[in-house]
Amino acid sequence: MTVETEPLSENTADVIVVGAGPAGSTTAYHLAKSGLDVLLLEKTAFPREKVCGDGLTPRAVKQLVAMGIDISEEAGWLRNKGLRIIGGGSRLQLDWPDLASFPDYGLVRKRDDFDEQLARQAQKAGTRLYERCNVGAPIVDDRTGRITGVHAKLGEDKREVTFHAPLVVAADGNSTRLSLAMGLHRREDRPMGVAVRTYFTSPRHDDDYLESWLELWDRRGPQDRLLPGYGWVFGMGDGTSNVGLGVLNTSAAFKELDWREILKAWCASMPEDWGYTPDNMTGPIRGAALPMAFNRQPHYTKGLLLVGDAGGLVNPFNGEGIAYAMESGQIAADVVVQAHARATPAQREIALQRYPRVLKDTYGGYYNLGRAFVKLIGNPKVMQIATQRGLTHPILMKFTLKMLANLTDPTGGDAMDRIINGLSKVAPKA
Repeated sequence: MTVETEPLSENTADVIVVGAGPAGSTTAYHLAKSGLDVLLLEKTAFPREKVCGDGLTPRAVKQLVAMGIDISEEAGWLRNKGLRIIGGGSRLQLDWPDLASFPDYGLVRKRDDFDEQLARQAQKAGTRLYERCNVGAPIVDDRTGRITGVHAKLGEDKREVTFHAPLVVAADGNSTRLSLAMGLHRREDRPMGVAVRTYFTSPRHDDDYLESWLELWDRRGPQDRLLPGYGWVFGMGDGTSNVGLGVLNTSAAFKELDWREILKAWCASMPEDWGYTPDNMTGPIRGAALPMAFNRQPHYTKGLLLVGDAGGLVNPFNGEGIAYAMESGQIAADVVVQAHARATPAQREIALQRYPRVLKDTYGGYYNLGRAFVKLIGNPKVMQIATQRGLTHPILMKFTLKMLANLTDPTGGDAMDRIINGLSKVAPKA
């Protein structure tokens, strides 16, 4: 039997958001700013670590600005000018594009601190944040099948509590136990990535470009082997570099290799003066899944909305998740606020059904292009040829940067913007 530890009114809200990562905190922030009563439930306590490259593109910067976050260097943010791409014997440095829709710089910030900043901003907007709140089973109305709240264990003593709301947002990441409990399972026809990373003390810590290595070699055997994926080096500005690699499940090597060992071997092949050696490693190698291209659907059903990794919002072109987590949170909040203002349950349901349609209109075509791209580069030879030929053409690579980072102006852009936007519009929105 569930034991109530607090008055029911304190455990009741307009919306419950489960998970205080970028998706959940952004959703909660925009809901609270619009005047809704929001409960944000986070299973751990801040600060807490998450596996990430820690690099933020201009898409994510735009979302931080919209939340009123202080992104100055004085507040601990490191700006970057663009992307340095290395592969095929070439090295190309590309600045972020000048656009009306997005800023021309990215940022770097460690996730243990980044996530807390967003959660605290949501609190300032009026969100009620519960840390150390481990959400378990959903509360479902037997008559309608709708979710009406969640069971949880709160605090270090794991007190049993229930929280109630007419709407619940699943922002609980790739594992999303809440979605699974509501019968929403992962689609096997969508790509999945894996990221592994660690930190090194390094003189390269203040690099003002994000660095991407498009050829990932396994040189441990008698013959060098080109692997499907890419490596990254992001200077953190604090004396350390975030060094990691991303790998796609579209290759035969995905399951058979130990990617932590591959990362160690790749780091060992770096110039010695960069300092990417075991002695300079400041933490363990950690890994995480990257759920891509709407790999869990529908994004709204029976009172439950999926945002961020829970809904498979990671960009299949480049593995970026934070920007899309925040954007989907903002979209979900906008839909919920409009639905909340409707007079009847039927009218509110019509408004809520708009959420998956907006997501598909916004990302569906682009993500389908990404799925085709992922299948191609799952063949290391294709990746090698593309790298060797492409990096010698700066204009082509500028186009590729815009395409992979999804950085275009929707109206009034240049020819590259119009081509990319046109391709995204004609591609199926599955």
